[in-house]
Formats: sequence, C-alpha cells, structure tokens
Amino acid sequence: MRDTPKGGAGFSGAASSDGKPVSIGTVLTQLREEFPEVTISKIRFLEAEGLVEPKRTPSGYRKFTPQDVERLAAVLRMQRDHYLPLKVIREHLDALERGERVPLPAPATPSRDLVEGVHDPGEERPTAARIGRAELLAAAEVDETALAGWESYGLIVPHPEGGYDIEAVTIAKLVADLGRFGLEPRHLRAVKAAAEREAGLVEQVVAPLRRHRNPQTRAHAEATARELATLSVRLHAALVQSALRVRL
Repeated sequence: MRDTPKGGAGFSGAASSDGKPVSIGTVLTQLREEFPEVTISKIRFLEAEGLVEPKRTPSGYRKFTPQDVERLAAVLRMQRDHYLPLKVIREHLDALERGERVPLPAPATPSRDLVEGVHDPGEERPTAARIGRAELLAAAEVDETALAGWESYGLIVPHPEGGYDIEAVTIAKLVADLGRFGLEPRHLRAVKAAAEREAGLVEQVVAPLRRHRNPQTRAHAEATARELATLSVRLHAALVQSALRVRL
C-alpha cells in the first residue's frame, strides 16, 4: 500500500477512529465534508485509474485505510484546485512517495479548453470519467438485456464518442432498484423528462455566463450549474416527500 502523500495533500478525516480500514460508504461520508460532489462512482473510477488501491475482503468488498483516504483527498484536491489530468496527478504522487519534492502549479481557473470543451488535437486532455459497456454491466450488476431495454427508453444514453459517462452506473443501479418494486422503464420516462426539463432550467441560467469573454466568468458558470443542480435535486426530493404525505 502506498504511503500517505505529503506536501499540502493532508486530509482532516481519518478512515476510522481506531485506524482500521473502512467501507467505501464511510470513505464517501468523510470525503464529502470537503468534497460535497464526490460520489461512490467517482471513487471507483479513481481506483480503476490506479490512483488508489484499497484492499479487498474475501467477499470482494473494498476496505480503505487512512492512507487510502488521504490519497483520495489529495487527488480530488489537485483536480479541484489545479485542474490537473489524472496522469499528472499520479506522477506527482508517485514522485512524492519516492521522496522527491515536486511543486504543483499555482491554483488557477480552468483553461478555455476545459471550460468550453475545445482543445488542440495535439494536446493531452484530462482523463474523462467514462467507462465501456462491459464495465458498466459489471459495475451496475445487470445483464445485456436489461441495459438494452433501458437504452431503448432513453434512461441510459451512450456517449457520442463511445462508452458511457460514469453517472450511468448510478442511473443503472437506481433503475434496477426501482425495478424490484415493479417500476418498469416505461414508467420512468416521466422521471427522465422531468430531469431534462430541470437541466434546461439550469442551462438557461448559466448560458449567458458560459458565453462571457472572461475565463473566470465562464469557470463560474460551471460552479453555478453544479450548485443549481444540487438545489434542484433537493427541491425535487422535498416535493416528492410532500406529495406523498398528502396522499398517505
């Protein structure tokens, strides 16, 4: 197991009060104190990219040590503050473990390439959180027939360039869980339509910011979009709960 990286990458949380390895759910709770938008899918993706190597129980469950949590926090912090590709982050952490002092670039706003999604074909782009079809099937623990059915109703949508965004794993698991209560994909089309309408509202708010000539303003658009999405999800959940209380 790798040692905890030093040099400004410390993390206030600990894997557990006694230092014993903990589950991915516990790690998620601790990381969210500093990184509210981190998800289990994100942690799994970073593991798949070789940024962290948790141990496995005989049953296959992940167990994270305090050093693993420190390393995850360091990765997330370098992504957030320095906008570094995962390859560069991995090289930086490996260098620190070898005892080398490697300075990071000063925190900055995202470049025009990152904000607008355009890039020079000759330049390396940050590693995208995207997985293949086989990885999606394995991560969501579903079969090909189920996935094909969800795709036919637009609940799971492949990326135009191939593969799936990492959020597809979460969507697939939720659709599968709802299916156990008798809700079929055709029943969930209304949920999909509502999500698209909410995304449209967010886009209306941030579109003028994204078109701004100031890079910092465009970067602020992305942060605003994330905050609006979080508020929208919370409002949706509260409205559903309120509606159910009226009916029960």
